[in-house]
Amino acid sequence: MEQEMKRKTIVIGHRNPDTDSICSAICYANLKEKLTGQVYVPARAGQVNRETKFVLDYFGMKEPQLVTDVRTQVKDIEIRKTKGVADNISLKKAWNIMQENNVVTIPSVREDGSLEGLITVGDITKTYMNIYDSSILSKANTQYSNILETLEADMMVGDPEAYFNQGKVLIAAANPDLMEYYIEPHDLVILGNRYESQLCAIEMGADCIVVCEGAGVSMTIKKIAQDRGCTVIATAYDTYTAARLINQSMPISYFMTREHLITFDSEDFVDEIRDVMANKRHRDFPILDKNGKYLGMISRRNLLGARGKQVILVDHNEKTQAVAGVEEAEIMEIIDHHRLGTVQTMAPVFFRNQPLGCTATIVYQMYQENGIEVEKEIAGLLCSAIVSDTLLFRSPTCTAIDERAARELAQIAGLDIEKYAIQMFSAGSNLKDKSDKEIFYQDFKRFTSGKLSIGVGQITSLDEEELEALKPRLMAYMEVAGAEHDLNMTFFMLTNILTQSTELLCHGQGAVQLAAKAFHKEIEEDGKPIVELPGVVSRKKQLIPELMLAEQS
Repeated sequence: MEQEMKRKTIVIGHRNPDTDSICSAICYANLKEKLTGQVYVPARAGQVNRETKFVLDYFGMKEPQLVTDVRTQVKDIEIRKTKGVADNISLKKAWNIMQENNVVTIPSVREDGSLEGLITVGDITKTYMNIYDSSILSKANTQYSNILETLEADMMVGDPEAYFNQGKVLIAAANPDLMEYYIEPHDLVILGNRYESQLCAIEMGADCIVVCEGAGVSMTIKKIAQDRGCTVIATAYDTYTAARLINQSMPISYFMTREHLITFDSEDFVDEIRDVMANKRHRDFPILDKNGKYLGMISRRNLLGARGKQVILVDHNEKTQAVAGVEEAEIMEIIDHHRLGTVQTMAPVFFRNQPLGCTATIVYQMYQENGIEVEKEIAGLLCSAIVSDTLLFRSPTCTAIDERAARELAQIAGLDIEKYAIQMFSAGSNLKDKSDKEIFYQDFKRFTSGKLSIGVGQITSLDEEELEALKPRLMAYMEVAGAEHDLNMTFFMLTNILTQSTELLCHGQGAVQLAAKAFHKEIEEDGKPIVELPGVVSRKKQLIPELMLAEQS
């Protein structure tokens, strides 16, 4: 239940977002949070155009986060929060951590959070089965604190933070006379309670003696050891057990894997890492954040329970217009005012589709239906969306409900709607600094009818000269866009808001003939692929339906 509460839902519009798409996402996310108390994140699937930027700036709202793909990512699945350890902990401690947490891999993490390496159960078991020479403890640069911990011992003389890094390990089983022949300087000697043996080891230059069986260490031995720089450790274990356990005190740094680690980023897509995981023998893989810091571990089992992102679609319901990866997402709701499209869902969803001029009108209705107060900024965004989508009530898609909603919202936001509309449209039609590509894709959508694939872009402006200057630029770019999207026909609407008319640019075999047929026009003798459409300003309600009917007839 707690996991469900923490899941966030992305509220997002179409790939080429307009003012309605952006504002409806922000406002509907706001409404859903107020109604449910859960997390709803407004998002955009593309760049914000100038008109929308003006609106957001005017009401002091931030751009929604950019989400270009809603496939399931590593960050969407349950990551096991296996705690990172220092690379100097003992093998025994690492083993105990594995047993306590029921894991087979432990990450070694530096103080700054970056990944140092990995130690696995397999690495530890190899230390038991492999035959090492008696100097392995010093080669591993073993800290005395590890030996104390492993042998459950007490430090009688010496510094626990010091290291045993020279010499070999041996058991002093012979009498002192024979010990002189095999103890060398810097050795670590495991022995019993015989005073003579302890003294002999110290005098032969041992760096450490481990006194077993809980035997006492005399003050004399302590004094001599201190003077000679010999560490003295006392343990209750017998010499056999101490000798068997002492290799477990070696640091994991000597055995762990540091190079060629297979790690994944929290932003990686699950479908892309699944094959990598399947082809590797490892059971667990580290996850890093975008800064390379360790986050946790995942296994193949984690992927079995991977759930898609929760998504609410606004202002569209066609897969060709939806954010990439939508087929893998868990679509929760669709709020739209367009024709029914091709988005398929795995389960029934809340789908609200009304024949209105703007999605924002529907969102405003839902605020009212649920008795939620519309704040000034939210009212401003909703009003702006309606004004934009209906071209200040001039579009044939506009209904009396849209206009009434916009005027009520304008009153809440404190707007003179006519003056504000002029400011907004002027900001949006400032195209001087934009590239052909930016202009073309500012408001572009793709449609299909049978085997026919059509792309339609639109620019609205108050400036007739500006629209005229765009013609040659967009005609040239339409060929590029048609090839890029594998379109049969490409159209672009240059719509004059003041005259409520459109010049339709056509590209592709049969495109101008289809447009002329749809609107009962004669093809110009000069051969220009342009069709004049007085009174046509709406792509959704006036252009697309007529093109589709003409194509099918």
